[in-house]
Amino acid sequence: MTQAENPRAVEGDNSKKTKVGGVAQDQLVSIVERIEKLQEEKKSIGEDIRDVFTEAKGNGFDNATIREMLKLRAMDKADRDEREALRDTYALALGVFG
Repeated sequence: MTQAENPRAVEGDNSKKTKVGGVAQDQLVSIVERIEKLQEEKKSIGEDIRDVFTEAKGNGFDNATIREMLKLRAMDKADRDEREALRDTYALALGVFG
């Protein structure tokens, strides 16, 4: 039975459109390999970020506050203003400022 007669058949690596169970095997392999590479890069970047936080702590900075500043910087001004107003309202209601 040939590849055309049996879509589940797998040809060698030279096939451009190898199909397994109706799935383009070469395309699937490519996608999975790209995701794996990105996951490796993500892990490396995560390690780099941890190193920078370690450096910051070693220089006397508070990492929790740095993380908060990163979140605030990622927001647009309207979202920051809304968050600040809610924080102030909650703090007042809880007696944090009193």
